[in-house]
Amino acid sequence: MDETNQERRAEARKKVMAFTPVYNLANKSLLGFLGDLTMKGAQIIGEKPLQVGAQVMLTFNLPPDLPGVAVEHMDIPVKVMRCEPDTNSKTGYRLGVQFIETSPENEAIIRAILERYHFRYK
Repeated sequence: MDETNQERRAEARKKVMAFTPVYNLANKSLLGFLGDLTMKGAQIIGEKPLQVGAQVMLTFNLPPDLPGVAVEHMDIPVKVMRCEPDTNSKTGYRLGVQFIETSPENEAIIRAILERYHFRYK
């Protein structure tokens, strides 16, 4: 990550330990899986690239045992900030997305994911 992006990230990324599929809501296709998460954005690891700067609506399938969360998925608009080849895969990508608008319900879901399924990067 370049120094400019490092300076803009205000909170530590937390790697998500739950299996969380992420779909592009526009065409209902699997985009990838949640790699890490903050209150402001996420990293998605998958096989499909997206154009940097693109704004898309994503839906996250949620783990069934999140405390206080009764919904099965979270829809959230994002802006693609990064799209890089995944160094662990010959064909995959790592997408960095920034949440454009976060409703109070989505904020509660993100907090529940972070509290239940994560470990902090060193």
